[in-house]
Amino acid sequence: MGVPIVLVHGLRVSGSMWRPQVDLLTEQGRRVVAPDLPGHGSRRGEDFSLGRAVDAVVEAIDGVGGRALVVGLSLGGFVSIATAAAAPGKVAGLVAASCTAKPAQALAQVYRIPAVLMDRLPDKGATLNERFHRLTLRDTAAEAVLDGGLAVEAATAVIDAVAEMDALAALERYPGPVWLVNGARDHFRLHERQFFEACAEGRLLNVPRAGHMVSLDQPVDFTRIVSDAADVVWVRENAAAREGRSLESDLKSD
Repeated sequence: MGVPIVLVHGLRVSGSMWRPQVDLLTEQGRRVVAPDLPGHGSRRGEDFSLGRAVDAVVEAIDGVGGRALVVGLSLGGFVSIATAAAAPGKVAGLVAASCTAKPAQALAQVYRIPAVLMDRLPDKGATLNERFHRLTLRDTAAEAVLDGGLAVEAATAVIDAVAEMDALAALERYPGPVWLVNGARDHFRLHERQFFEACAEGRLLNVPRAGHMVSLDQPVDFTRIVSDAADVVWVRENAAAREGRSLESDLKSD
């Protein structure tokens, strides 16, 4: 039913983080996929690059019919923005969550130094990361994240790759509808107004009582936003198809 949905996960985690959304959206009769990016989940050990990540999302879109609503969080948000810029004809709509900060500044300040320090630990920081998720997420959310494994070894390469991205320029190249979603307590809201202004057609939403992992902090509210976005996109897709058929009919009658 409706437009297919592709969910793109964050740094270190995998497609398993989307379990609450997959369950809720599937119950609504929607077609949903949550692929793993290179270097993460089932693809751990593969080299990460932004281009390879975009290819993974495009492959997932092609697998559900060639056009989809793309939803990404944090790293997944940046990858989704890059996908929308690279393949706008495949992205019917974009939900970019927890990623409204310029990557070069945000990643350098928030993630690079901790990633380098954790790289020096015997387990690359796996134990610390697991404890962090168990302390900060509710039980079911923590299990959803941890079940796909934590690709701590990929963090430095991912940060270096994404830090070079011009996310605002990428957003400007995408002509479709965009939903920018942040947890009200998220530190990645730094440049949300600039991201909003870069959208050809944007909406900026802040979810109360949620932090950076907004989809897990408030899974029902976040899923409702995704559902509403999918419905908007589906109505537009059908309207465009009807207009196309009407135009074709008019041309034939002439």
